Amino acid sequence: MSVSDRTPEAGHYDTSHSRAVRRFHRTHGLIPPAVEDQDVQLQRCLKQLSQREKSIDKYLYLSGLRNTNVHLFYRLVTKHIKDIAPLIYTPTVGDACLQWSHNYVQPEGLYLSYADKGHVASILNNWPQHVEITVVTDGSRILGLGDLGINGMGIPVGKLALYIGCAGIRPEATLPLMLDLGTGNKELRKDPLYMGSRREKGSAEEEQEFMDEVMIALNEKWPGIVVQFEDFKNPFPALERYQQKYTCFNDDIQGTGAVVLAGIINAVKKSGVPVKGQRAVFMGAGSAGVGVAKQIVEFFMREGLTEDQARKCFWLVDTKGLVTHDRGDKLAAHKIYFSRDDNDGKQYKTLPEVVDYVKPTILMGLSTIGGIFSPNLLTKMGQWNERPIIFPLSNPSANSECTFEDAVKYTDGKALFASGSPFPPVVYEGKSLEPGQGNNMYVFPGIGLGTILSKATIVTQSMIYASAKALSTALSPSEVAQGWLYPEISRIRDVSVIVAMGVIRAAQEAGVDRETRIKGMKDEELEGWVRSKMYDPHEETQRVEQEVHSFIEDLSGKGINVLIKLLFEELVA
Repeated sequence: MSVSDRTPEAGHYDTSHSRAVRRFHRTHGLIPPAVEDQDVQLQRCLKQLSQREKSIDKYLYLSGLRNTNVHLFYRLVTKHIKDIAPLIYTPTVGDACLQWSHNYVQPEGLYLSYADKGHVASILNNWPQHVEITVVTDGSRILGLGDLGINGMGIPVGKLALYIGCAGIRPEATLPLMLDLGTGNKELRKDPLYMGSRREKGSAEEEQEFMDEVMIALNEKWPGIVVQFEDFKNPFPALERYQQKYTCFNDDIQGTGAVVLAGIINAVKKSGVPVKGQRAVFMGAGSAGVGVAKQIVEFFMREGLTEDQARKCFWLVDTKGLVTHDRGDKLAAHKIYFSRDDNDGKQYKTLPEVVDYVKPTILMGLSTIGGIFSPNLLTKMGQWNERPIIFPLSNPSANSECTFEDAVKYTDGKALFASGSPFPPVVYEGKSLEPGQGNNMYVFPGIGLGTILSKATIVTQSMIYASAKALSTALSPSEVAQGWLYPEISRIRDVSVIVAMGVIRAAQEAGVDRETRIKGMKDEELEGWVRSKMYDPHEETQRVEQEVHSFIEDLSGKGINVLIKLLFEELVA
């Protein structure tokens, strides 16, 4: 294709581009003539956001911006991450998914339906860019909202926006991927505006066969692609089947476990109670709860406990009460590891009964039951512990097991707190207290970046653990002094560098890395190399200007001056 036939791309409609770049991209005249400063662009974006009252309307505005001016969108994200992240991911993405088919305007990501079985590879060929990382879901368990079918596409889209904004993976190297395997949601199948297939969910065997085809096709098309599984109703089969064969991980299990572990590492230090004295009650024994507990078991073992000693520090509670060997029901396979055999035949059927029985030092919530950490339970935690560890991790905020305000109030300000959803600061005895938020965005962008840069063949458990350890060390001296469990979210790109370096070092130690150029680098040199590989939307305008100048100089060297004069009058004047 000649320069004159060049078709503008979405990122080319950027009002910060010079006239010469606009001529090169053939956008001259298609956007207003002013060459704008990037700060002016951001002022306009913030003003337009402020004019929209509802979060879903802000989400839709930002979605349109991402699809029409991708670099401006990510300049906004990186400059105002604390304000923008809740609008492009949790909690707003939940509403976006509920309304996905109704609000559909433009194509985003790739959809693979069960009807495409046998043709997945050819459909992947329709994707125009080279892909380094994909987030894939089947929409069967979106956040705490249940089976949303293809409406769950908002999750891969939002997740990858955070990979890009927080860890500097280039936008064009990402693929949001939805597997339309049908839906068990009858209301969706009846909805005339629903855009997915109307079939019911298939059998586990059918889904496995389709997943096998997808994983093979992805890795044949883009060898070494990082696959992140997200929001599958049963996330264990895919992870167990593919984690030793492909470069993949599950953020619901492993990412959640890692970010919570980082907070627990810091909370245990602050609590003054050694790991052997910790007693953790988990409200919620699903895949996320078990994944988190297993990560903490590994930490306890590394602190000197045997596996059996570490495992016995946990009491898991589900809808039927304490998970025990002799409860009388058939336990799901993932719950068996933590099932208690020391209850002397007595069954504890409610969370308050279990709390009174265990007298825990750690109270962890992954139940999606809002307010289940009652004032009475919180008061007892404060009475039994000098610094009780209270982590209500369910999303969105309405599903959080307690609020930060209640945790502070009923423990007399003693709680070491982290939540899954954001809460405002609380003033207690004249002092402003900041809540910790165990948001997965602290780890999964760095896990993805470190895995890509190390060219890891698989994502090992040691790499996941390393991400947690790295995050636990990422606090600044002032953050440590203030008693925070997690870093300030505005520093997320620096945090992602630290996490990525930990992941790279773990990949090297495990012998699964293939990037030989960095094996001998010291930490300072490695940090500089990692930063140099990160996409920075604030430098994109300068990068494009330099590319255009280099292109013209190359043409000049070949004596094509007439063409240069015709196309780039400003640059040859």
